[in-house]
Amino acid sequence: MLRDVEACRAGEGSVVTIGAYDGVHVGHQAVIAEVRRRAAAAGLASVVVTFDRHPASVVRPETAPRLLTDLEQKLELLEATGVDRCLVITFDELRSEEPAEDFVDEVLVGALCAREVIVGEDFHFGHGRRGNVALLEAMGADRGFEAVGLELVDAEGRPADDGGRASSTAIRHALVAGDLGTANDMLGRHHEVRGLVAHGDERGRELGFPTANVSVPGDILLPADGIYAGWLQRADGSVHGTAISLGRRPTFYEEAHASLLEAHVLDFDGDLYDEHVRVRFVARLRGEARFDSAEALIEQIRTDVEDTRAALA
Repeated sequence: MLRDVEACRAGEGSVVTIGAYDGVHVGHQAVIAEVRRRAAAAGLASVVVTFDRHPASVVRPETAPRLLTDLEQKLELLEATGVDRCLVITFDELRSEEPAEDFVDEVLVGALCAREVIVGEDFHFGHGRRGNVALLEAMGADRGFEAVGLELVDAEGRPADDGGRASSTAIRHALVAGDLGTANDMLGRHHEVRGLVAHGDERGRELGFPTANVSVPGDILLPADGIYAGWLQRADGSVHGTAISLGRRPTFYEEAHASLLEAHVLDFDGDLYDEHVRVRFVARLRGEARFDSAEALIEQIRTDVEDTRAALA
């Protein structure tokens, strides 16, 4: 992996794609697969150019979206695609003001010796989003690379219109709406969040169902409040079936609290405090509900645990 830009050496060449690549969903994967195919056919390196943060967090921080993946997870997912190299660009205020033409000359031509640039047909870049496929085509004709805008695809990898295409925005909307199935289909995997197991009020232990309170960074998107079946992966790589409660615990608290992710790890008796874990959401079982008594809640948790086992079977 490279960070920022270096000059390419004489005789080098690459097939490049560019983007925020938040989530590395099936649409992203289709673009990268085409990059790899073209690179292999031409004997060139396949390269993904991405950014160390979402550009919107700099350009319009007040409306920047919560992320599907942090940088570490994004790079892991990009590596899993088999791409040869990933160039991570620091996206700061100075970069946000850079004309699209300068980005092409500095990064695509100067750093990567691009021979082909493959992007989605709706791709925009550079200051004011002036850069697009047409600009890449025009500059490529003068600078020795071909630009290709690929048709967008749906969750099955088929050409799609705006309503059905896989996109980071569509995945965020599905997660917020509690439509985990659609989100996971577009991701091509289970939505995953990562965080540190923090000390809580141990209410789960009092109810007979101890939970790990996972503190997820605030810029990462959590699904809608509710009860989920999923998996928890520990720092040692072991994976455990997990009943996940995500919400504000209305049975015990009158005032709205921030959503808390509580993970009841099935058939596990151990200490997870201060451990970095990964939580994957497999199926949404129900919405969050308020119960009239702790006993009624306990009975429902028993049902949720059995439903989790069934969903993961």
